[in-house]
Amino acid sequence: MNRRAALRVGAIVAVLVLTFVAGVYVDQAFPDYVPYFGHRSVGSVDLTEVQQAARLIQADYVDANKVNSATLSNSTVQGLINGLGDPFSAYFDPAQYKKLQQSYQGLYSGIGIYLSFTTGYPVITGTVPGSPAAAAGLQAGDQIVTVGGKDMKGLTSDQATTLIQGPDGTKVTMEIGRAGAMFSVSVTRAEIHVPTVRSAEIGNQVLYVRIYQFGTPTETSAAFASALSTGLSGKTGVVLDLRGDPGGFIATATDVISEFVASGETYELRDRSGTVERDQVNGHPLAPTIPLVVLVDANSASASEIVAGSLQVHHRAKLVGTVTYGKGSVQQDFELADGADIHLTIKRWYLPNGQTIDHKGLTPDVTVTLANPADAFDVASPALGYAKDTQLNAALALLAG
Repeated sequence: MNRRAALRVGAIVAVLVLTFVAGVYVDQAFPDYVPYFGHRSVGSVDLTEVQQAARLIQADYVDANKVNSATLSNSTVQGLINGLGDPFSAYFDPAQYKKLQQSYQGLYSGIGIYLSFTTGYPVITGTVPGSPAAAAGLQAGDQIVTVGGKDMKGLTSDQATTLIQGPDGTKVTMEIGRAGAMFSVSVTRAEIHVPTVRSAEIGNQVLYVRIYQFGTPTETSAAFASALSTGLSGKTGVVLDLRGDPGGFIATATDVISEFVASGETYELRDRSGTVERDQVNGHPLAPTIPLVVLVDANSASASEIVAGSLQVHHRAKLVGTVTYGKGSVQQDFELADGADIHLTIKRWYLPNGQTIDHKGLTPDVTVTLANPADAFDVASPALGYAKDTQLNAALALLAG
């Protein structure tokens, strides 16, 4: 068996149902393969009963000839992970893990919507331009009540993703709630490649940059650097929008911070033994002095919180919006022999000042709420403007001031 080192701090907060699998938008480092985790102590874990149960099923279950051994094995591993009681540790079967790896590269098969999750129904926070969802008329603020007849209330992003995603050309039927009314829509799934970074000039020569998720450095870091290098000339300030961004690769978070901070620490990682790893900026910032404001909200998590929090601690940027999600743990992918994956919490991360945001979130310097998700500025459709985006307008006022 192998374990793929994929350190991540993504939260189960938002998914791009193309799909982004929640718990996978996490900050990650990829040092290829490292030895299988069997070298670690199993402590008090006793597998005697698990083995006994498997033998009993094989020996005495009335329909033993109908039992799929792979399914039974997967369920056993799933049960072990569920027993941790950790919402950020997860098990992905081989097919799910393959889709997860594709999502790291920005490749998706689905309908093209961004979702946020609460204890209620998933809410669409945006659609991908030109996607099947956009063509079907879905919009920010819509609630997804059912998918294929299954009630969506309280489902996790993983569960929702499984229902909404599917092969190209297949249809998914959803019941949507909008402004107190209900309607049904059928959407044909398609392969979609989604840019993780978009930018535009707004206001008084301000560069606006939106990061939707922290994908691989090749995908997101390069796109972010390009947005700055081509867009900074003549600009009076930068607005970095991390609203609804559920996280991503650790290396990408470091790259983004490093564009604004010339020296110092980006974040700290601590494992169960208390060992501290201190990550540093790379020393080649494109925008070390330009005025900067970062937009955050309750769905800004993990890598987003690393970036926003680090910039705040370094006194490099002001935060505008609402308190962030508050996820301070780090996950790693352990690839199993059959191609499945255990997505396991292995570390916790801390801000450069040693503080944790776990279960607390970041507190903005300027607290501003957004009345409706549909009011947020859509950088993919800049002609629509941002008159109703109270958070963005507060950021622009802060830069002007």
